[in-house]
Amino acid sequence: MLLLHQLSPMHWAYAGLAIAAITLVLQFVANRGLGLSSGLEDVCSLASSAPYFKRPELKDRWRFPFLFGLFAGGILSAASAGGWQPIWDAGMLDHALALSKPAKLAWFFAGGIFIGFGTRMAGGCTSGHGIYGMARLQPASIKATIAFMAVGTVTSNLLYRVIFA
Repeated sequence: MLLLHQLSPMHWAYAGLAIAAITLVLQFVANRGLGLSSGLEDVCSLASSAPYFKRPELKDRWRFPFLFGLFAGGILSAASAGGWQPIWDAGMLDHALALSKPAKLAWFFAGGIFIGFGTRMAGGCTSGHGIYGMARLQPASIKATIAFMAVGTVTSNLLYRVIFA
């Protein structure tokens, strides 16, 4: 069932305008910032009784509609593309390293651990720092954004120039 298959993709600038509008509305109407890692904290606060998840700022759960929209958008995207199924293809990484499925699972798990560690170390995620924090010219967000852009640049160059060469 291809719901949106006949539509041409929208220009990327429309997504940028939508993100800007959401950021401005959250700032000026609700005095709140939006980042995905804080939404994950909201979800974790439902299942954990740890004091960290009982902080006052996690009480009102205002991020749930945003998280639901991400999930629903993924389902809509999969439905419009004809379905979804997990794949083990890691593209150029497969050709360079020829990892088995368990090795790929370990690779992805380790990547997730690094992302989680970096998120906590930076005090927020790339969306929170890169979009909301940068828009407010927060020094911590500027430093975090420079750091993750620099690490991404170095990692990409190492992958493409050394491993995939």
